[in-house]
Amino acid sequence: MDAKKVLEDLKRRFPNEPEYHQAVEEVLGTIEEEYNKHPEFDKVNLIERLCIPDRVYQFRVTWMDDKGQIQTNMGYRIQHNNAIGPYKGGIRFHSSVNLGILKFLAFEQTFKNSLTTLPMGGGKGGSDFSPRGKSNAEVMRFCQAFMLELGRHIGPDIDVPAGDIGVGGREVGYMFGMYKKLTREYSGVLTGKGLEFGGSLIRPEATGYGTVYFLRAMLKTKGDKIEGKKVLISGAGNVAQYAAEKVLQLGGIPMTMSDSNGYIYDPDGITREKLDYIMELKNVYRGRIKEYVDKYPTAKYVGDGAKPWFEKGAQIALPCATQNELNEEAAKALVANGVIAVAEGANMPSTPGAIRVFQEAKILYSPGKASNAGGVSVSGLEMSQNSERLSWTSEEVDAKLLWIMENIHENCVKYGTEADGYVNYVKGANVAGFMKVAKAMMAQGIV
Repeated sequence: MDAKKVLEDLKRRFPNEPEYHQAVEEVLGTIEEEYNKHPEFDKVNLIERLCIPDRVYQFRVTWMDDKGQIQTNMGYRIQHNNAIGPYKGGIRFHSSVNLGILKFLAFEQTFKNSLTTLPMGGGKGGSDFSPRGKSNAEVMRFCQAFMLELGRHIGPDIDVPAGDIGVGGREVGYMFGMYKKLTREYSGVLTGKGLEFGGSLIRPEATGYGTVYFLRAMLKTKGDKIEGKKVLISGAGNVAQYAAEKVLQLGGIPMTMSDSNGYIYDPDGITREKLDYIMELKNVYRGRIKEYVDKYPTAKYVGDGAKPWFEKGAQIALPCATQNELNEEAAKALVANGVIAVAEGANMPSTPGAIRVFQEAKILYSPGKASNAGGVSVSGLEMSQNSERLSWTSEEVDAKLLWIMENIHENCVKYGTEADGYVNYVKGANVAGFMKVAKAMMAQGIV
């Protein structure tokens, strides 16, 4: 395989999808060496088959707002690869959603799911609908209209969507209710459901907790720990909130949180009490992070969409917001300011330039497909509980999550350790995830 040639061909065939090209480029560059050790892969053009989704659904979603006006959005579902299990990946409702972004997410999801050790393929979906500022009734009508089409393409053994940006418990509940009505069956086809109707304990916490478990495992390789360390966190959704919660539990000090408008920096650290306020602000009142400084005036707020990466004095960075939020300039600032570890809680939040900076500085850096796999892991555990018609305790789910994250870390070290002893977690995660999918595809023939 010539990674450069494969990428050029994809860019020609699928133009104007930069996020998708970026994700493929990152993976191909790190697996090329391992791939070329297996001439049988090249013989059946495995890499091209792995890069291109099995299926792409695009459809119009028409719904009525509270003023009686008809609104139109686009809906998508990308079924990328099901070599090791049913398609699995979140639904995203955000104005930025387009085909290229969802193809990148589905491609990434394939390797992430493979890394979890659970039998799940890769998929992703969503719409350019934004729930922000919409009433519950509007969100419900949209979700029902969206499911009218999506419901044709998913199922408990076909494709199991979950939540993602803009899709929390409310949205999953509305979608599940409509799916149930359309199909006349009660099955675990969506994960992230309410506890009353088949959801799993630790599900909202899983991505954030898992990111910090992975961070802890990375630090352990250096004989270090989270306790006493200051942490820069971006985002203020589920992932960021629960990453901050787990950091607090392990003795670390969260310093920042952000949303699309800007970030807050609290020189005294975000305590348990302050985090409870953020959770209420974002989850109940759906407010903006800048309101934090009204409650805690010793903190500062930086607006205009600024990111927290230039703040000094921290040792750890956890990007937990969205793709490409941490660029080369920000990465250089983090390294210069003494950050020793970066663990991604979001999907592809670091640009290729930023990743190069981290790796050249030989700091601990983990890509999202490894460190944020906790969310989809517990989604997979929810599927298992639904199949068994059982609910596990928080302790059981948390113990399984911890085991999965440590197992992922082990595989990354196995495939990513370089000659000088530095662990290239990007290479480790990509190769480990790829090999499992590749072997399954080889066994199943050219389909």
